[in-house]
Amino acid sequence: MPQAKERGLRFANVRLENWRNFTGVETDLQKRVFLVGPNASGKSNFLDAFRFLRDIAAIGGGFSEAVRRRGGVSKIRALAARREPAIVLVVQLGNDDNAQMWTYELAFIQDNRRRPVIKRERVAKDGAVIMDRPDDKDTADPERLTQTYLEQVYANQEFHEVADFFASVQYLHLIPQLVREPDRWIVRKNDPYGGDLLERIARTPERTRQAWLRRISEAVRLAVPQLAALELWRDPASGSPHLRGKYAHWRPRGAWQNEEQFSDGTLRLIGLLWALFDGSGPLLLEEPELSLHPEVIRHIPQMLARLQRKHNRQVVISTHSFEILQDEGIGLDEVLVLQPGHEGTTLVLARDLEQVQALLRGGIGLGEAVMPLTRPEDAKQLPLFAE
Repeated sequence: MPQAKERGLRFANVRLENWRNFTGVETDLQKRVFLVGPNASGKSNFLDAFRFLRDIAAIGGGFSEAVRRRGGVSKIRALAARREPAIVLVVQLGNDDNAQMWTYELAFIQDNRRRPVIKRERVAKDGAVIMDRPDDKDTADPERLTQTYLEQVYANQEFHEVADFFASVQYLHLIPQLVREPDRWIVRKNDPYGGDLLERIARTPERTRQAWLRRISEAVRLAVPQLAALELWRDPASGSPHLRGKYAHWRPRGAWQNEEQFSDGTLRLIGLLWALFDGSGPLLLEEPELSLHPEVIRHIPQMLARLQRKHNRQVVISTHSFEILQDEGIGLDEVLVLQPGHEGTTLVLARDLEQVQALLRGGIGLGEAVMPLTRPEDAKQLPLFAE
């Protein structure tokens, strides 16, 4: 079966209707996507559309469960939605040679029992429709419309590649305290907030784990020069995995510290680098710049570009960072600007904003041109709060 990294599959286009902040948006997507916008404009909710498809296709997931995790249809449906009640997600999957290899469409509403019900599910390959619901069986038994064909192995045989691709989506918004004290929290497999990071590292085959940790420690050392080595260590009493680093200082042998002593920035950087190695499907990163030094942040785009040249993996990043967008290698078609309004949030590629292009022609950097568009108009009034 072709894997996502072998075929170079990525999300090439997405259309959302009545999805959270978005009443009706559509945009093309590149291998790298940088989402910028004001607070509460919908950056996380945009990423969640891809997580939603992942939750449907993943083992132990499904359509009803994915909706339940988000509080039900009424919580997902855009507040600014008008007459059309259906929530619609349409994605095109492709590669550099064919950006429209697959199209998957899902529209759903809720019934009078507040259950999510499929209004439309459709799959096309190279423009030819291979599945279109509701079909005759759905008409005869409407209960079937509480499940997608995407989540049913026997039903998705003709588009199993799509289901596998959705299931390969990863999301990361690491919270350092969850890494340090996972026992305080309910840890689930593939926890996007890092609660199972140590377990994921421990489950990785030893040779692979050692190779990845060696490369990660070399990278982290550039930001934390005192970190001489990084390894997995198990507590002999409890068997719990720990990540420990050897820190160089005046003693000739240095000293070992585990994740409890690591700084937030060190843990977030380790988690980010591990996520880049661990997987082949699209990677969704939520504000990877948090707790990192600006000189580290400005090199994140180059690091991602190098990864993509080797693994051909799509990365979608939400960010408030001026430093990230200072990278001269970022294209205007890679930056997606979210603009909130009374009728919902709109999406605009930076290449389509004349004011951005004018500033760039005048010698202004991309970060200086784009980030002011995300600035809250009344932020300067905040100091008056203390008066």
